[in-house]
Amino acid sequence: MGQRTKDLPPLSGPAHYLREWRYSEVGRQGFGLLLMPVFAVFAMPEQRLFVAGAVLSALGAMIRLYASGFIMKNQQLATDGPYSLVRHPLYTGNLLLLAGFVIASGQWWAAPVAVVFWFFFYPAAIEYEDRKLRRLFGERCAQWQAATPAVVPRSILPRAGGNWSLATSLSRNAEPLVLLYTVLCLGWIYRQL
Repeated sequence: MGQRTKDLPPLSGPAHYLREWRYSEVGRQGFGLLLMPVFAVFAMPEQRLFVAGAVLSALGAMIRLYASGFIMKNQQLATDGPYSLVRHPLYTGNLLLLAGFVIASGQWWAAPVAVVFWFFFYPAAIEYEDRKLRRLFGERCAQWQAATPAVVPRSILPRAGGNWSLATSLSRNAEPLVLLYTVLCLGWIYRQL
């Protein structure tokens, strides 16, 4: 049983392996990063769709970069800035990145692939992160979680405050590499216009 599923009831056989894969951070991130070049290589872009998708992907990447600057992972509960809007702004950024690539690719099949990917991996990731944060930060975290949506914000105006740091943004979650990777994959689609 993996670290992320150790608090869950034990499973055996295929159900065990399927759950372990759903909770696997490496599986989620690896498969997500693989989808971007797959959508790019098989793209049949139209200019207006490419522009809309590229803008949405850029917004997702910027949200990830912004959110990363608030994280003091496992040391402090982030509830300001983007964390005042959603509990998982990095996942919000991922959702926008994914949606942007679906649109930019111009391929009808990209949407169902993205939906299956999202709903296979992200509910498990959200459940695990929420459970871990409640264990680390107790009642304060439970109150914040009850008042704050997981991924889709109710508002677009974050509460000011917190300790945002560009240095932290650039050093967490390999954000500069995610930005470069996004630009390269979008560039591949652009070349096909």
